[in-house]
Amino acid sequence: MELFKSDEEVAIQRESCLLVSATITEVAKILKPGITTLYLDEMAETFIRDNGATPSCKGYHGYPYSICISINEQVVHGFPGEYILKEGDIVSIDTVVYKNGFHGDHAYTFVIGETSKEVLDLVRITKESLYAGIKQAVTNNRTGDIGYAIEKYTNGNHGYGVIRDFVGHGVGREMHEDPQVPNYGKQGTGKKLVENMVLAIEPMITMGTNRIHILDDGWTAVSADKSPAVHFEHNVCVKKGSPIILSDFTPIEAAEKANSNLNSSYY
Repeated sequence: MELFKSDEEVAIQRESCLLVSATITEVAKILKPGITTLYLDEMAETFIRDNGATPSCKGYHGYPYSICISINEQVVHGFPGEYILKEGDIVSIDTVVYKNGFHGDHAYTFVIGETSKEVLDLVRITKESLYAGIKQAVTNNRTGDIGYAIEKYTNGNHGYGVIRDFVGHGVGREMHEDPQVPNYGKQGTGKKLVENMVLAIEPMITMGTNRIHILDDGWTAVSADKSPAVHFEHNVCVKKGSPIILSDFTPIEAAEKANSNLNSSYY
């Protein structure tokens, strides 16, 4: 069943969405070579709990951490651990918080230090494709319109791999709600969008194949050809005419630009 919310519920949920933005901002402030991904997870969990929320990911179907940290060819659901970040790493942070009865869920990808123009282009284009998809999140459009816009921007225009095994989704009182929101599709197909649906729109794009395989931990998805992968995600409220983005990349981007260890030259 497709779920939609009252204006009051959307306002409450926005607090959770913005707390995810704040959490990823805190990560952006300290990202640098030489620290472990587990350190980032522990810091993020403390920040989430100190702000009166709980990390939705921790314990979800047995997932053992508070945030997902996917490195380089890892697409999504990467495990934090003893991996030490280094120059040139692509770092995707994806997390969910639960506060006042609602979940917020989004993701952002960073680059540590110098890397190739090809990687920076992948980051920029994936981020741009997110907004291309968001523009379609209006009343009476369909999920296929969102997926078509993302796929055309990334694969049709640039030949990138659009992951099909994982998709966006509704989000609210449950972390995953209907409808599913693929990053591919045909215009005019899929579930009809209703005002005050809240969607997690999240292009997961690789420089190569759209195929993935899962590592032995049972969670971490990597590109089958080991090509670099990028993930961006916003929470979006469907409205007539123009959607409302409930999450906020602005503080994340400010921290990214202020951190000399991060490469923001893709802007």
